[in-house]
Amino acid sequence: MRILFLGLALVTLNSCGAGVRGEMGKACMASGRSAANSALCSCVQRTANATLTRRDQRLASSFFEDPQKAQDIRQSDTSSHEEFWKRYRQFTGQAERSCR
Repeated sequence: MRILFLGLALVTLNSCGAGVRGEMGKACMASGRSAANSALCSCVQRTANATLTRRDQRLASSFFEDPQKAQDIRQSDTSSHEEFWKRYRQFTGQAERSCR
């Protein structure tokens, strides 16, 4: 099962859990996805910490509430968005491998 979609890169998670910290971990837990658990969201956060800046994490965490924003950024011709998307793809790939 893929836990992150490359295009939208949404984590398949559920309700909030105690102990999960960080932008990505909290967004993961609050996303309402069916496979939510603190172990998965903590892994997503650890992966984000290793691959994304705090600014990147703030932007990426907003995709949980607004998937269209991910599409808009992915399709943007702005160089900063293109660079972010490269880092984001690295994050999603690493999370897919690590957070099963």
